[in-house]
Amino acid sequence: NPMPRWPLPQPFRNIGHNGEINTLLGNINWMRAREAVMDQACAFPAGSDISSLDPLSSKKNSDSANLDEAVTLAIRAGKTPMESLMIMVPEAYKNQPELADKQEITDFFDYYSGLQEAWDGPALLVFSDGRKLGATLDRNGLRPARFLTTTDGLVCMMSETGVVPGIDESKVDKKGRLGPGQMIAFDLETGEFFENYDIKEKVAKAKPFGKWIKDKQTLITKQGMSGKRLYDEEIKLIRQQVVFGWSSEDMEMQIADMASTGKETTFCMGDDAPLAVLSDKPHVLYNYFKQRFAQVTNPAIDPLRENLVMSLDMYLGKKGNAIEDATEANAAQIKIESPVLNEAELKMIDDSGRKVVTLSTLYPLSKGPEGLEAQVKELQAKAEQAVKDGAEILILSDLSDGGISADETYIPPLMAVGAVHHHLLSKQLRLEASLITQTAQAWSTHHIAALVGFGASAVHPYAALEGCRSWHANPKTQALMKNGRIPQIGVEDALANYRDSVDAGLFKIMSKIGISLLSSYHAAQIFEAIGLGKDVMDLAFKGTVSRVGGMTITDVANEVASLQSAGFPETPLKALENYGFVKFYTGREYHHNAPPLTKLLHKALREKNVDQYKLFQESLKAAPLSVLRDLIDIKSDRKPISIDEVEPLEEVVRKFCTGGMSLGALSREAHETLAIALNRLGGKSNSGEGGEDEQRFRPITDVDEEGNSPTFPHLRGLKNGDVPTSKIKQVASGRFGVSPEYLMTASQIEIKLAQGAKPGEGGQLPGPKIDKYIATLRLSKPGVTLISPPPHHDIYSIEDLAQLIYDLHMINPKAKVSVKLVAGSGIGTIAAGVAKANADVIQVSGHDGGTGASPLSSIKHAGVPWELGLTEVHTTLLNSKLRDRVLLRVDGGMKTGWDVVLGSLVGAEEFGFGTIAMIAEGCIMARICHTNNCPVGVTTQKEQLRKKFPGTPDAVVNYFEFVGEEVRQVLAHMGYKKLEDITGRSDLLVRREDATPAKTKNLDLSYILDDVPNTKDNREWVHDERTQVVNSNGDVLDDEILADKDVKAAIEGATELKKEFDIINTDRAVGARVAGVIAKKWGNQGFANEGGKLHLQFKGSAGQSFGAFTLPGVRMEVVGEVNDYVGKGMHGGEIVLRPPEEATFNQNSNVILGNTALYGATGGSFFAAGRAGERFCVRNSQCRAVCEGTGDHALEYMTGGVVVILGKTGRNVAAGMTGGLAYVLEEKEGTFSPRLNQEIVVAQRVHTKAGEEQLKGLIEEHVELTGSTKGAEILKNWKEYLPKFWQVVPPAEAKTPEASDQKLQDAEAGETAKV
Repeated sequence: NPMPRWPLPQPFRNIGHNGEINTLLGNINWMRAREAVMDQACAFPAGSDISSLDPLSSKKNSDSANLDEAVTLAIRAGKTPMESLMIMVPEAYKNQPELADKQEITDFFDYYSGLQEAWDGPALLVFSDGRKLGATLDRNGLRPARFLTTTDGLVCMMSETGVVPGIDESKVDKKGRLGPGQMIAFDLETGEFFENYDIKEKVAKAKPFGKWIKDKQTLITKQGMSGKRLYDEEIKLIRQQVVFGWSSEDMEMQIADMASTGKETTFCMGDDAPLAVLSDKPHVLYNYFKQRFAQVTNPAIDPLRENLVMSLDMYLGKKGNAIEDATEANAAQIKIESPVLNEAELKMIDDSGRKVVTLSTLYPLSKGPEGLEAQVKELQAKAEQAVKDGAEILILSDLSDGGISADETYIPPLMAVGAVHHHLLSKQLRLEASLITQTAQAWSTHHIAALVGFGASAVHPYAALEGCRSWHANPKTQALMKNGRIPQIGVEDALANYRDSVDAGLFKIMSKIGISLLSSYHAAQIFEAIGLGKDVMDLAFKGTVSRVGGMTITDVANEVASLQSAGFPETPLKALENYGFVKFYTGREYHHNAPPLTKLLHKALREKNVDQYKLFQESLKAAPLSVLRDLIDIKSDRKPISIDEVEPLEEVVRKFCTGGMSLGALSREAHETLAIALNRLGGKSNSGEGGEDEQRFRPITDVDEEGNSPTFPHLRGLKNGDVPTSKIKQVASGRFGVSPEYLMTASQIEIKLAQGAKPGEGGQLPGPKIDKYIATLRLSKPGVTLISPPPHHDIYSIEDLAQLIYDLHMINPKAKVSVKLVAGSGIGTIAAGVAKANADVIQVSGHDGGTGASPLSSIKHAGVPWELGLTEVHTTLLNSKLRDRVLLRVDGGMKTGWDVVLGSLVGAEEFGFGTIAMIAEGCIMARICHTNNCPVGVTTQKEQLRKKFPGTPDAVVNYFEFVGEEVRQVLAHMGYKKLEDITGRSDLLVRREDATPAKTKNLDLSYILDDVPNTKDNREWVHDERTQVVNSNGDVLDDEILADKDVKAAIEGATELKKEFDIINTDRAVGARVAGVIAKKWGNQGFANEGGKLHLQFKGSAGQSFGAFTLPGVRMEVVGEVNDYVGKGMHGGEIVLRPPEEATFNQNSNVILGNTALYGATGGSFFAAGRAGERFCVRNSQCRAVCEGTGDHALEYMTGGVVVILGKTGRNVAAGMTGGLAYVLEEKEGTFSPRLNQEIVVAQRVHTKAGEEQLKGLIEEHVELTGSTKGAEILKNWKEYLPKFWQVVPPAEAKTPEASDQKLQDAEAGETAKV
């Protein structure tokens, strides 16, 4: 546990919980609302005095303890543990093929969805009330759970198989696993064992839930959009938008993109504008809130590929209590499919028979800024009275006929909804009514998410809808449609597109914190405030983190007043103001990577001109306040010294690194130039997630006098001995380019958990940037867009991260493992877990990092400044005595030596540079990286543009040397000789006296300046990267294998050998170190090419990551069973899994391996005589694999290879599959189609000779190596079985010989159409 406390050990009264509840704050708030109105006496013996009971839910308790309180209450009130968990942690029941004939279960879940928000997050829960004992898994299946039963009545359930020793395999009659949302239970009184739907059917049939829903629930489906204009004059809309904070960029970028394409605006290069609280421009209140996101302790969800587990359904009206006995009356709610309402849906709500009251948030301007707080309290009182008078729906509205007038102002809608929500909670009235926000100040996905997150059940964004109508009617838009520049659509389609884009954005925002249901996100307050003071937070956002204080209620009112006055200027209003929040415009909002700055820097670097660099420094010093460190100064405790006494330049610059920018996002020229430059300096470049060409692993030795190399003809300014490889090799969620040799050439291996510009989301490389070279490196298809999954599918918990760190230390014990995190509240606890997980380096990235492509709302509204994140990490590690275990690196907007010194004082020992390093090699900040049209060849794969690349290693070296010299100058002024002497010395930091933000004087930097342990005298934890010892995995089975003289000889001479070993489940990543030793000597392919054949056979239960990074010439075999992540990163050779010979159970229906097998496999063959778990072959690039059944999400993100599944699959097969082929056996007709994700792939019968040969050949290999009885049966009855196979084909494979035979294809067209 990252931060253990003795009062919170597992298990609790009724549950034991391995996982995270991501919705905790919302769950606690709603639980308190229920506690206030329910009769808790039903849970206690008659006559009990319960008056002094503590609140059941409390932020002081852990997520597990709070869930246990809720479950315990339900059990004591008369529910069984199974029913209680079905209510609290429901499965994803929509679009579930297994429930097609079980309507009662669907009705049960639908009924309780309106009463109880799900406790959502990765969770394996065991439960008992003393009579029943059982276990259930979260809706996404994000924790492992295996079970077995024996013929003599033993039932075992465990996270990992192999936990219970001495099991007689001949008596095992079933080996199973819990899938997403599944449950098992054991009756201790009768001895009966029940599985999933047997349990749920019994519970669901107890009451007529379906009839109650039919009779009482009002379903409001999405209604058609209306093109009818709200305002009769365009200027009325413009005035309304100006007053409520719109910028022309919001119309021209966001509304235009959302209305025309149904997608959010994509942008690039990160956020380089000032924080809202430091900006001298007026901002809407939403801009002071940053979305929180998942990293390490729980995973993000994939809203693109795994959307089937997500829902935006919301329920309006008075809510009953899920704890008490189910009644018909509790079904009487209004159900909506999206929180974004149009006028027709709002009218249907008004006409639904529930009492609806509209409360205006407008008030007289004459009340002045001081009047805002009183007005909010008046609104709270009106809301309270309306609910007491029977209102079930309150609409908080700033809509008025003709728009807002010159003598009116408004309560910001986010403040209004938050304040009313918390007031009704405090008055024990919150369950009596739902809140709807009707506002002009909501147009982006972030706005809608914030409104829902602070209490609104739905939003009517009337100005955004009117903005879509205005955009559509604009002559410029009509001309673009006419010329084919944008899709030709009607105004109703534009409005529907807008809502679709907001819905998709909400899925994305929920998913990044790991929440599946909007009803669970509702009022969960999953935000962090930057720049809002205590009075604002207490009034409307109680419980939300705000670490630096800031604006008062009056300050907020003043900002609203400035917007209001802009809507009624002295000269006639004509158009929206362009504040320049997104793009740089001269005279608008400041951007610290603006073109004028880049020109100064380019001139300084080309000529190594010190005076020009000083101009660059001065321009930054004179710039407007932008980031938190602009408010900080240094006050040394020593007298200045001569710069000659300061450590030499080379000692400083070796602490510099570049950010993780992939080859693909960058051109070859840009990527290789950075690597060469950093290697010259002794620093470290970062490969990013795209892999590297093998020719870069060796120094360049063919450079002529003019600095050109025939091996690297596209580069200039080279020197013999230049090393073009990146010292830091990245392992990201897509695992692109990760091979044994790649990992063995690393000095450091970085696990990218999150990215500063879009934490909680996956990487994205647009199809036009994937040419043949990039596709070859990534083992994908040219021109096909690549998306990395938002989570690492082998990191759903801190234990999983520890496993990946273990895997990487296994293959390369000499390489340090770093973990990249993004700053956000709670990062300290996460970092403590990362340190305990045996990482060597932790990188803290700020929210303002660059990116090649990201949704604009993610760039602007997720993550926090590194100053806060680094402070929290450094402090937590010091306090928990873990600081000496890890080296800390920081990045995010770093530019100067001053930034480096401040980063060091806050706690960093190394420093990352991203965007500025690209500028140093020629980037001009055109901000069109995502279009593949970079005019200077930095972020494009177009050959004609790449030829314009101006950069050289010398220019990059010059930049870093300038920065290093500035560091030395600052150190000399401070009186310190070495950078490491000031690391963590926050006692030398003070508030900058001349820094006065325009909006507020109340920013409190004590969190950074004062609340940190003083390390002046304690310097034992400071690291020198060169002498830091790599953390060890301790004694491992691979060491025993490699110590065997026969194995040594076989590897050294590339000869043949077979060896047998016993294995238990604490033997993890077995084979990875063997693979590393082979790759170090022979490279990826050399061992097999020279005739090497090493066959290692193991008997028993293998631990996680068995066979990781196996390469050609090696066969890894297990006679027994394996756990999760088998074959991770497999590059070649064979992995064979088969049950023990004494086993009597049916191989085909029993589980032999765990979840996420063959993640990121780039080659080899895999054969398993049994079923697999979830996400089989996720991100498989080239492996050939056969198994006998899978869980959900098989073949996800697959880009190559061939997979054969000889049994039943879970749902969502082939989501995101863009390459490779699969063959799936369907023994019961009609069962495969509902389980196939058909967004990209098609399924067809095997109709080509090449396809049949490929399928049969793989099954023959499978039978030969595993002895599979199912495979043998299929081969014996080939003509009978062949027609039962479906071939899954993505477009990139449609014309391959295995998939395409035109004559036969026409004949089979009817069969294809069926699926």
